[in-house]
Amino acid sequence: MSDSQTRLSRREEHTSLRQRGIYLLPNLFTSAALFGGFYAIVQAMNQHFEQSAIAIFIAMVMDGLDGRVARMTKTQSAFGAEYDSLADMVSFGVAPALIMYVWALQPMNKLGWIAAFIYCACAALRLARFNTKLDDPFQDKRFFQGLPSPAAAALLAGFVWVSYEYNIDGREIFFGALQVKWIAWFLTIFAAGSMVSDLKFYSGKDINLRHSVPFVAILAVVMAFVLISYSPPEVLFSVVFVYALSGYYMWVRGRLEAKKTGP
Repeated sequence: MSDSQTRLSRREEHTSLRQRGIYLLPNLFTSAALFGGFYAIVQAMNQHFEQSAIAIFIAMVMDGLDGRVARMTKTQSAFGAEYDSLADMVSFGVAPALIMYVWALQPMNKLGWIAAFIYCACAALRLARFNTKLDDPFQDKRFFQGLPSPAAAALLAGFVWVSYEYNIDGREIFFGALQVKWIAWFLTIFAAGSMVSDLKFYSGKDINLRHSVPFVAILAVVMAFVLISYSPPEVLFSVVFVYALSGYYMWVRGRLEAKKTGP
């Protein structure tokens, strides 16, 4: 191909990209999730940990909406997938690690920032693995491989939020022995390890919002809103914590069933 033909081909490609543009609606939700993560970092630096935790949960909701909106409006794009992954790294990788470090891990010196870095690195590895398996035909879409990064971020943010609700400081010591910073350290490592594990976590992607549901399902949704409104920190943290343990429960149950059916 001659130089003139190459320049013409590149010009046509750039023109096509300009004409195609970027889908606005799903990327608005992604931008909102990114803003939530950045806002959480800023508030953590200002020692406003309650606002940081709330911002992480808002980012989690926005992140869950952008994909569904893109699928419902048929506006999926490679740009949107890449943008979503980068936003997730900020909101569910860097932000939770920094919040936990500033709130409780900083007095631990090297152990503190190493735990925060491990979480951040595992979040990046989890997102990279997820992106490489998006088009895998053998991947079971009903389950995630490893704890999703939004759930891991919500686990750390929920712990900070609940502690703040009960006036528990990250440097507090219970009964002269149990230090909150060590609970925070182990929770951070637990979330990091769960993200890069091979455990299965329910994805909810098989739920179709367009199909009819029993009346009990609507009642359960209403009760969930009531409970969250009554005590948001405790309820949200409890839900996320149970979800984080669900993968381990499914693994243990699978091993026990394999033993029963084995020779």
